[in-house]
Amino acid sequence: MPAHVPPHRSLPIASSFHRFAMVSLAVADRPGWRASDMELLEPTRSYTSATLHRLHEQGWAASDLYFVIGVDAFRDIAAWKNYPAILNDANFAVVSRPGHALDALRTDLPELAPRMVRPDTRPPRSTAIILIEARTADVSATAIRQALGEHRDVSALMPTAVSEHIARHGLYSSPAPDRRNGGLHFQPAAGRLHGQE
Repeated sequence: MPAHVPPHRSLPIASSFHRFAMVSLAVADRPGWRASDMELLEPTRSYTSATLHRLHEQGWAASDLYFVIGVDAFRDIAAWKNYPAILNDANFAVVSRPGHALDALRTDLPELAPRMVRPDTRPPRSTAIILIEARTADVSATAIRQALGEHRDVSALMPTAVSEHIARHGLYSSPAPDRRNGGLHFQPAAGRLHGQE
């Protein structure tokens, strides 16, 4: 689910339309996965708490929602809108990242330690902070964008369809708005991309 306007970082370089296309391409071969344009339909900044409340209004129970986040990003959860109440709105699946140990999280965020569980442990309440040890690449979206701007090959770091989309539309390598747009426009309500001659 790409954000419309992320609240905690600078505006994305690629348009929301291209970011939605890249997410769609990234999950296309994963059964049961789909991209969502929910946040793109909102004219305001994209806050996770607002998105979770919209999902609740659609009938999703908080205990059925899993927000996947890297441990490095989760350390800043206290700066998120509606903290700490947001932790009641979904399970937070916190994944290890190179150089960021999960074990230190209990010490770094002692007030949240009672809510932290391992995946094989039954959550003690309706929502939990689930700590997941996983082998993840030592790379970030920022590093990928920088490498693309320097014309380095990063195709091994993403699905082929995504790297082809980036190359086809010159994303992250040209500041020219017409090239970044790539002749595409987006109809958010319908959730479709259309070619434009």
